[in-house]
Amino acid sequence: MAASDPNPSSEPSPAGPIASLSAAALRERLTEEINRAGRHGTPLSCLLVTIGNLEELAREHGSELSEQTLVYAARALGSQVRGFDRIGRPSEGELLLVLPGADGPRGEIVARRVLERLRTIKVEVDGTRRPLRISVGLAAWQEDLSGDDLLEQARAAARRGYGGEGASGISSSPPVLGRPAGPA
Repeated sequence: MAASDPNPSSEPSPAGPIASLSAAALRERLTEEINRAGRHGTPLSCLLVTIGNLEELAREHGSELSEQTLVYAARALGSQVRGFDRIGRPSEGELLLVLPGADGPRGEIVARRVLERLRTIKVEVDGTRRPLRISVGLAAWQEDLSGDDLLEQARAAARRGYGGEGASGISSSPPVLGRPAGPA
């Protein structure tokens, strides 16, 4: 297996690479950020990244390939976010980006950058290059939403983001700027 990436980052982010958090550490961090946003009245967004063909890759080439793909994608995303943003894995096959201080429109900017970056990555197995089918779901925190609620909104938005076989897209929950949710 090889990952082909035409945009390798030759320079780490200023604070160094952002480590991917475990599910438990991610849940703790999300709770901290929700509490902070509630106390200070600041925005908070979450992006859920799913790779639609991850299970297919695992079936055809083993679970090690899907794990390597997720690790590689998380590292690639580290260069797309700020030093205080966090990336973690809430469950198998998902990456969640916690974006403190980002409202819906700013979260959408990050989502587009993330989608663009991940579209450049191809998985190569036995001489065949395959693109990843990426969907990014955006959820902006609102008062009275728990971490679980925010994660479920991001999951629902990610499911809407696929738009069909082989498609990649962004969807937000609730819709950003009054637009209907759906692939961008």
